[in-house]
Amino acid sequence: MCGTCGCTDPDNEIAMIDPETGKRVLLRGGDDHSHDHDHTHDHNHSHDHDHSHGHHHHHHHDHGHDHHHHGEQAARVSLETAVLDRNDRQAARNRGWFEGRGVVALNLVSSPGAGKTTLLETTIRALEGSLPIAVIEGDQQTANDATRIREAGARAIQINTGAGCHLEADMVARAVEELAPKSGSLLLIENVGNLVCPAMFDLGERMKVAVISTPEGEDKPLKYPHMFRAAEVVLINKIDLAPHVGFDEAACRSNISSVNPNARVLLVSARTGEGMDAWYDFLRAMASAAADGGCLI
Repeated sequence: MCGTCGCTDPDNEIAMIDPETGKRVLLRGGDDHSHDHDHTHDHNHSHDHDHSHGHHHHHHHDHGHDHHHHGEQAARVSLETAVLDRNDRQAARNRGWFEGRGVVALNLVSSPGAGKTTLLETTIRALEGSLPIAVIEGDQQTANDATRIREAGARAIQINTGAGCHLEADMVARAVEELAPKSGSLLLIENVGNLVCPAMFDLGERMKVAVISTPEGEDKPLKYPHMFRAAEVVLINKIDLAPHVGFDEAACRSNISSVNPNARVLLVSARTGEGMDAWYDFLRAMASAAADGGCLI
């Protein structure tokens, strides 16, 4: 999992940026790890010794490497387990905080370019004055999306994950301290564009909402089943483009159902507004249920 992409590296610099103030808070990493000592490893590989020795010596050498390989693998699994355990503990604390204040936290996940930010901008403008909304934006770099969200009318915090490909529960906890979402409000978390790692990291959200777009094709749920299994709602965005890209709605619905028969599917276009009323109604119902101490879906 993330051990192969650098996400679990504690030296990975992760920062939180308030686009309104420009304040940048380092959440993790950032130490100087330039390592001035020499890494050239000047080993003598001239092998002057006699290679006429028996075959048994090579078996011993291979066996040693095998132990080394298994040792590294075990260490990596142990690290990944510790990271997930730590994350789950913080996620549980986040969830308790949200539930205690009637805040509905939704974790929006998708591949890059599916239209999450445009969807949020349209949603914020449509619900302005009727439902308080705060947003956490996750990207590897820049505060561009958080700036767009603020211009749409919602408070937003940007988290830059550097080499990381997902948000984690402790990042969300720090962002929530800054945002201080009102009781009865929506907290919309736009995760880093990625359909793999965010499936494994609980943020304490009420649910994951997967967003796919018609130009991506119908087979995304089959290619990334863990994400679509983890999502309770799937938004098929850019539905206005479906006739132009040959999108097969029935096939997509069937693929979603094959990995998650309980998922609620909504067809929307954040650009044209098609289908968005059903999304708004869903959000209002979620907020109303949370305010009443109930549970929807």
